[in-house]
Amino acid sequence: RYVLCEVVSEDPRCRQCIEDRVLGLAVRDAITRVHGDYGLACCSISFTVKYLNAYTGTVLLRCRKDSYRLLCSALPFVRHLENRGQRYPCFLNTLHVGGTIRTCQKFLIQYNRTQLLRLLQNCTNEEERQCIQKSLLSCSLTEEQSESGDEEDDDGTE
Repeated sequence: RYVLCEVVSEDPRCRQCIEDRVLGLAVRDAITRVHGDYGLACCSISFTVKYLNAYTGTVLLRCRKDSYRLLCSALPFVRHLENRGQRYPCFLNTLHVGGTIRTCQKFLIQYNRTQLLRLLQNCTNEEERQCIQKSLLSCSLTEEQSESGDEEDDDGTE
């Protein structure tokens, strides 16, 4: 399964410190604290950070189908990220759980479109309104052939 999350933090420096390794260690630590060694062993079999966008705070995690509930239940316990001796308070907001990367992409496009519509309602001038409308029109998913073979079917076969 693929778990789409966003890193939420009030500290703007938190997004600068986000790295695959740091986020993976924080999630593994949370799984160990919540579910112990058994939970960590179940989740670690195929756990990876497939995608990370530090600019938007979007994270795509992959785990086995039979252990995604353990992963999802441990995500609220990620309270900070540590990098280079600094500790940044944050939390992970789970947005979507899907069987393929493509379903997560589709959900993320719809989610971003909804967020942009909310921003459009709060615009104060015409220039902001035009920029957001342009962003709304550019929200689409282009058809590309997946060469890496990272996607899996919804039946969860691996």
